[in-house]
Amino acid sequence: MRIPIYQIDAFTKEQFKGNPAAVCPLTEWIKDDLMQYIAAENNLSETAFFVKKDREYELRWFTPKGEVDLCGHATLASAYVIFTYLDKTIVKVIFHTKSGMLEVSREGSLLSMIFPSREGEKCEAPEALIKGLGKKPNEVFQSRDYMAVFETEQEIMSLDLNMDELKKLDGLGVIVTAKGNEVDFVSRFFAPKVGIDEDPVTGSAHCTLVPYWKRVLGKNEFVALQLSERGGKLFCADLGEMVKISGEATSYLEGHINI
Repeated sequence: MRIPIYQIDAFTKEQFKGNPAAVCPLTEWIKDDLMQYIAAENNLSETAFFVKKDREYELRWFTPKGEVDLCGHATLASAYVIFTYLDKTIVKVIFHTKSGMLEVSREGSLLSMIFPSREGEKCEAPEALIKGLGKKPNEVFQSRDYMAVFETEQEIMSLDLNMDELKKLDGLGVIVTAKGNEVDFVSRFFAPKVGIDEDPVTGSAHCTLVPYWKRVLGKNEFVALQLSERGGKLFCADLGEMVKISGEATSYLEGHINI
């Protein structure tokens, strides 16, 4: 079996920045355990697989340790592959996923995704969260992930992390956020339970970040920065039940997997 593979740096226009995702276009679905083996072998935060169905696509995402229900940067990367390599004539692609129908459009140099909003519910900070971050947040919310809110960008950068403690939490991962110095807000994202100690740029986390910062800042459009080592910039808008998440992407690798 010969499977095409692309590696795309998402939420950046420069190679070696943003969040790298592997993308594997398929003509038909292969076994789940094979997709999981491929994702583990790639050892990136996500590997996306898609199959074309008429004019739309079915899309799934795998971390090195398991399948996830929503992934922003690998969706952006998948759309980039379609727009750049597979069908240069279209300006919009529809994906059918475990989180429902997702739409990605080309808007100049940006790719814009429409994702479901996931506003968090305020909760008490679990002990494992405080120990895992090395500091008690100002506020904590829970959706798919825990979201810990801090006062300053510097606090986000200087967390004393304990991944063993963060692994004890229920939910997928942990978002940390604060108001930005030069952008509307900043964030980081940790998901050690699924093999991702720190994700470089996390589109799906902004499904929770955007409705929070809309309430705090009283605005609907945002420029956001994820403060990982590679870093990434996102342009976001609150659309009510949905959020718009936009960013750039660039290609790093194209080839084939031989199985």
